[in-house]
Amino acid sequence: MTHTHRFCVAPMMDWTDLHCRFFHRLISQHALLYTEMVTTGALIHGDHHRFLRFNSDENPLAFQLGGSNPRELALCAKMVEDYGYDEVNLNIGCPSDRVQNGRFGACLMLEPELVADCISAMCGAVSIPVTVKSRIGIDDRDSYEELAVFVGKVADASCNTFIIHARKAWLSGLSPKQNREIPPLNYDVVYQLKTDFPHLEIVVNGGIANLEQAETLLQRVDGVMVGREAYQNPYLLAEVDKHIFNATESPRSRHEIMGLILPYIEGQLKNGIRLNSITRHILGLFHGEPGARAWRRHLSENVTSPNAGIKVVRDALAFTYH
Repeated sequence: MTHTHRFCVAPMMDWTDLHCRFFHRLISQHALLYTEMVTTGALIHGDHHRFLRFNSDENPLAFQLGGSNPRELALCAKMVEDYGYDEVNLNIGCPSDRVQNGRFGACLMLEPELVADCISAMCGAVSIPVTVKSRIGIDDRDSYEELAVFVGKVADASCNTFIIHARKAWLSGLSPKQNREIPPLNYDVVYQLKTDFPHLEIVVNGGIANLEQAETLLQRVDGVMVGREAYQNPYLLAEVDKHIFNATESPRSRHEIMGLILPYIEGQLKNGIRLNSITRHILGLFHGEPGARAWRRHLSENVTSPNAGIKVVRDALAFTYH
């Protein structure tokens, strides 16, 4: 299946699980969705089905891997392809201590030859696209020249798509949350990459708050990846198909989306999934709308009770009808 990176929802740890992605796909049919990052060790030594399973309607869908062993990454990439994903993405951007200790994530920007070996092994194992998500630099190693060397060497290993979080990462002194907010955004670096590597697909990530900003960025790069805003204000995705992909069908209303997700919630509850595992992803659906605060409050206060069921969601929904 072919897919485009013109508009993507970022991989976000603890957020973009299969319930979140099912919900997002109800809002946008064309946005490319990403899983949370999963390490090669978790897939090889853990319950790989738990990490790889997804809802049949989630495609186009990409799986993000974390690791630095070419053989293990190739093995996991093949598992990802066999499960039906449209893309496998290598995380070269996560700055957490746990990731650094495992020698993957953002620290790998200092080892472009190793990343190239990883990409080459993955490309040799699968026929789906293999992509990279990175920062613009780390710590004091943030010159454009070093970034260009990194991109050039990895591109030579058959990576054609680079998703660039337009901030550098500080590997010590800042938490992962602070690393998403404190280092300043520098879109110009990403623009320069597109100028210098016109044959590559360059996607920009970081600080994108609305579709107007996304459309402005798309005049300079091939794609945009939106993270926190798409999660906290998910109805942003409702206009993506029309404005970014030129779709002609009208977007679903918030209540139409709820009409589709309620049966999903009921089915998941029957399978033993806790209500809060799903409702935490839909808290922002009525962001900015009348009744939004009462909707969020009712869900937050009632979904964790032992007998919480679908009635909690229906009762919360009543606050949004005006």
